[in-house]
Amino acid sequence: MRFGFVAPFADARELSELASLGEANGWDGVFLAESVWGVDAWIALAAAAMTTERLRLGTLLTPVPRWKPWDLASRVGTVDRLSGGRTIMGVGLGALHDGWLAFEADEGRKTRAQKLDEGLAVYDGLMRGQPFAFEGAHYSVRPTEFFPPDPPVQRPRPPVWVVGAHMIGRDRQPSLERAARWDGLLPQVIAPEGRSKPDGLEALDGITSVVRRMRTDAGLSWEGYDVIVEADSSGEFVQLEPAEPQAWTDAGATWWVESWWSLSPDADGLTELRRRVAAGPPG
Repeated sequence: MRFGFVAPFADARELSELASLGEANGWDGVFLAESVWGVDAWIALAAAAMTTERLRLGTLLTPVPRWKPWDLASRVGTVDRLSGGRTIMGVGLGALHDGWLAFEADEGRKTRAQKLDEGLAVYDGLMRGQPFAFEGAHYSVRPTEFFPPDPPVQRPRPPVWVVGAHMIGRDRQPSLERAARWDGLLPQVIAPEGRSKPDGLEALDGITSVVRRMRTDAGLSWEGYDVIVEADSSGEFVQLEPAEPQAWTDAGATWWVESWWSLSPDADGLTELRRRVAAGPPG
């Protein structure tokens, strides 16, 4: 089990300080939300790369339908090279909130799902190098030798963790199918009463069993595939039962990410965030 934490608010300088503090106190990764308007996540992670040596640097999460995939490939590849191969990109459709809708209208879930799949295909292709061509409903790419960047350190690409939502009562699980094609699973549950995190071992086991079978059927290895549990040891964001990370490791989770979204974005909240990071991972 690896342990990470989300910095729910921080500018680039603050994140670099938090990352250094986290690395010194036993954490394995630091993660940022990627805003449509706000602190640029990849610039902040680049700053953190300069003050750390082993900490993994990633997003939770990147709304891929919002970005041009070649821009994402440029940013992630740059930070991966700068950090010596420590980046992770967590992705999903993106939550529809005012931080997005204040600037752009929602194109609809179907279009966002198409852009997510096409965007990841382009990201993957560009990371693998030239020549690369792609033709989709929303994006088209042709081979080019115009100042191509060096390849990322992680090959064939920096890993992609994908939100996989188990839709209760449905036979087909397209969200889990998508997650199974990539490098890690950010599990969620969609029930009639709404979306939630899996808060029990049985729910996690059910979701991971489905994804494992999908990968096996597709001829993909389960070894090295990540399963991420979003937790909050303070009990404010999500309460897991049991609360001990080891039980979740035994159930197949490979990452425990403290998601402290309930902290207030002010001086008091930053002080508490530093205290929690300095305290080290749970368990």
